[in-house]
Amino acid sequence: MVEVKFYDDVADTLLKFAVIISKTNGKWVFCKHKKRDTYEVPGGHREANEDINDTAKRELYEETGALEFDINPVCVYSVTAPNNFDGKETFGMLYFADIKRFEAELHNEIEKIVITTDFPDKWTYPEIQPKLLEEAKRRGVL
Repeated sequence: MVEVKFYDDVADTLLKFAVIISKTNGKWVFCKHKKRDTYEVPGGHREANEDINDTAKRELYEETGALEFDINPVCVYSVTAPNNFDGKETFGMLYFADIKRFEAELHNEIEKIVITTDFPDKWTYPEIQPKLLEEAKRRGVL
């Protein structure tokens, strides 16, 4: 069973991921990885010595081609899953971004982005990412 929890704050050293709920012109922005047939919210791993806010900006650019955007932290989230990280609780920062302008083409592992009014039918992380969206909505961000 996957457990997702939310926090207002944790020690910066615990933050390993940044996930960015994104919209453009009032529509959701989701990514499709080249090796998957599912969709996800942009995000990824923090690099060594990288500020978590810089992780969010980098991942947003790499996964959506976003060039101009407003981005703000929402909250800390954690995931505990028996098949990930030896079942240990791992932490990430959840963000919301309003994307104003995209690059013409993507250059990384993302095959395409989808801009839509609906959530995907096929999530890459169905036990995690819908809960992140629910929490952002509960906090009045969406």
